[in-house]
Amino acid sequence: MTSSFRLHTVAAALGLAGAMLLPVAHAQNIKIAMVIPATGPVTQYGDMVKEGVTTAVEMANAAGGINGKKIELVPVDDACEPKQGPVAANRVVNAKIGYVVGPVCSGAAIAAVPIYNNEGVVAVTPSATSPALTEGKNFQFIFRTIGRDDQQGPAAAKFIADKIKPKKVAVLHDKQSYGQGIAASVRDDLKKVGVNVVLFEGINAGDSDYSAVITKLKSAGVDFIYYGGYHPEMGLLLRQSAEQGLKTRIMGPEGVGNPEINAIAGPAVEGMLLTLPADFSANPKNAAIVKAFKDKKRDPAGAFQLSSYAAAQVLIDSIKAVGDNPAKVAEHLHKASFETPIGTVAWDKKGDLKSFEFQIYQWHKDGGKSLATK
Repeated sequence: MTSSFRLHTVAAALGLAGAMLLPVAHAQNIKIAMVIPATGPVTQYGDMVKEGVTTAVEMANAAGGINGKKIELVPVDDACEPKQGPVAANRVVNAKIGYVVGPVCSGAAIAAVPIYNNEGVVAVTPSATSPALTEGKNFQFIFRTIGRDDQQGPAAAKFIADKIKPKKVAVLHDKQSYGQGIAASVRDDLKKVGVNVVLFEGINAGDSDYSAVITKLKSAGVDFIYYGGYHPEMGLLLRQSAEQGLKTRIMGPEGVGNPEINAIAGPAVEGMLLTLPADFSANPKNAAIVKAFKDKKRDPAGAFQLSSYAAAQVLIDSIKAVGDNPAKVAEHLHKASFETPIGTVAWDKKGDLKSFEFQIYQWHKDGGKSLATK
């Protein structure tokens, strides 16, 4: 979850409430819905997914589409809100669309996927990492092209324990499905290796003043902070901690990896640590795909662009293989493996990837990132 441009055109097409599905698809086209946040505070993650899916579809259509039929993308806004997730899902179902890339955020996805599964709509999320999305659900139509928080959490905890070696750690979260889930995973993994977690506490997403929790962190004498949540709150925590003299490094999950955090945090963002998918754009095997992104002035190196490309690709490849039948496509996904920009992907019976690599990066005040070594 690259550039800070907004989905003005998508939002305009959907209307303020996102009540209509546009554009109207032609009968001969194969429709794939993009369920993304076109409104709300995290539209940038929708931008990332849109870039990846659009590039995949453009390349497929240029090569002849799916068995001679063109692929048509239908954007649907859920604002990354759990209450909007089912609303968006019902729009997809009512429009008789059988395939979805998304939802983007874990909370909205958890609320929506029972509808997709029950109605036989194949949904592949490129970004929702909460284990609760799939664990114990026995879904047949739900997949993801990103790792789970219980893969991401251990990577973060191992780096903290091995490289940072803090004496007192505070773990904060935004009280939401994604943020609290990844925070709990990191906390538990830190405890397993003997790291002292002195505080586990939630903050309110959308607040503008976190001075109270910062005061508590100073009083507790913490020397490292992990935050589970998204970039708006992380940016404020970084900036306000610096302003209040709390000089300790802060780490977050892939949800904080957004260039807009620089405008919020200012110079305090320098050195922020975060887990991200590996930079698949650096793989020479992806040169043609990377060129297709750059030719359209899109960023292939963001958190979710290539996982979104992969989500669209596996749907397209499966429809080519078994026909435009969601039930057969879902069955094919469970059985097959695919060569994608994020590597060879295959799923377990829950629809989770059998393997996925998260790496630790440090963020810089110029908006760039580099692999972290300490």
